[in-house]
Amino acid sequence: MENIGRIYDTVIDAHLNVERFRQMLFLAGARQTGKTTCGRRAADVALNWDNLDDRATILAGPRRVMEHVPPPRADGSLPVLLLDEIHKYKDWKNFLKGFFDTYSDRVKILVTGSARMDVFGRGGDSLMGRYFSCHVHPLSVGELLRTSIPDSPVSHPTPIADAEWERLRTFGGYPEPFSRNSQSFLRRWRRMRRIQLMQEDLRDLSRIHDIAQMDVLATLLERRAGSEVVYASLAQEIRVSENTVREWVSILNSLYFGFSVSPWAHNPDTSLRKTPKWYPRDWSGIEDPGKRNETMLANHLLKAVDLWNDFGFGEFSLHYYRDKQKREVDFVVVRDGAPWLLAECKSGQDRLSRQLSYLQDATGAPLALQVVMDAEYRDADCFAASGPTVVPGRTFLSQLP
Repeated sequence: MENIGRIYDTVIDAHLNVERFRQMLFLAGARQTGKTTCGRRAADVALNWDNLDDRATILAGPRRVMEHVPPPRADGSLPVLLLDEIHKYKDWKNFLKGFFDTYSDRVKILVTGSARMDVFGRGGDSLMGRYFSCHVHPLSVGELLRTSIPDSPVSHPTPIADAEWERLRTFGGYPEPFSRNSQSFLRRWRRMRRIQLMQEDLRDLSRIHDIAQMDVLATLLERRAGSEVVYASLAQEIRVSENTVREWVSILNSLYFGFSVSPWAHNPDTSLRKTPKWYPRDWSGIEDPGKRNETMLANHLLKAVDLWNDFGFGEFSLHYYRDKQKREVDFVVVRDGAPWLLAECKSGQDRLSRQLSYLQDATGAPLALQVVMDAEYRDADCFAASGPTVVPGRTFLSQLP
């Protein structure tokens, strides 16, 4: 399989090589995004909870784990321990807390895991202050062009090769199908990923027994990528309660199968009561070109938002906007509490949308871009625009991480 450099290798190296970072580094994200691969590249010792021998070592306690860790190197740098899938251990947080408090002066700790680690690592956390997190996403245009940690949220525009651009649009950003560049492999990979999600991950995270109905819900959401989630309608179609649908959508998001984009409103409480839109994390299976383009853009923006937060550039979030007259823009990136970027996705239309200027005035966002995904690359800084501007998707995405 093709060896692709990842920005997460750089993130790990930077974290491990800066002495002021004593915290553990958590790499959280969907299956098959490359978390374990990146972690193993940096680790001196790797223990995986799914390996029975490694599990016995972990259950024997921190002291036994340290017996597998080599001493500090000749230059004084600490060895690196990778704990993979440790979140499947019922008492994993207490284990990590005790291990870190006792041995953090003798070993650097990487923790990689699935969405469950991310879900149970929030709020009221006994590990607070003991770790930094990084959200691992599939490949993006920016990551194919550069793997360095940026100095600012956006980079200079850079052309991506035609073959890589088309491969990313066709096969999505998960490293293995992207590298294989094969439709037959993609179909088999998608099928196995779906089975893994529904038959393993879902049962690990929840007590859901109606797997068939959950699978139907996932299929309906994928087909309606970019549409509002009408819970009552979905409940009627799959014959469960509306509250059950809400819970199941939340679980699918927790498993990184997809993500919800909530509407932006001046009053956050008002926004939370409104209907979100939903996108899958993998655009390779979307047949409709317009929906595929919008989903690809949505995933790139979400990855950028997560990395900007992880890199400490500010507080970012992703939304959409619609006013009472139903004027709408596909995406609003909010920066430090205020709208910063409006992005309207188009496939081939290069005529500027009339309502983009109005919506820019209504939200106060300094940037308003109509992103044309089928347009040829143009060497121009999309983020230097002073008013509503049509920009090529290739150019815009090349400036994101």
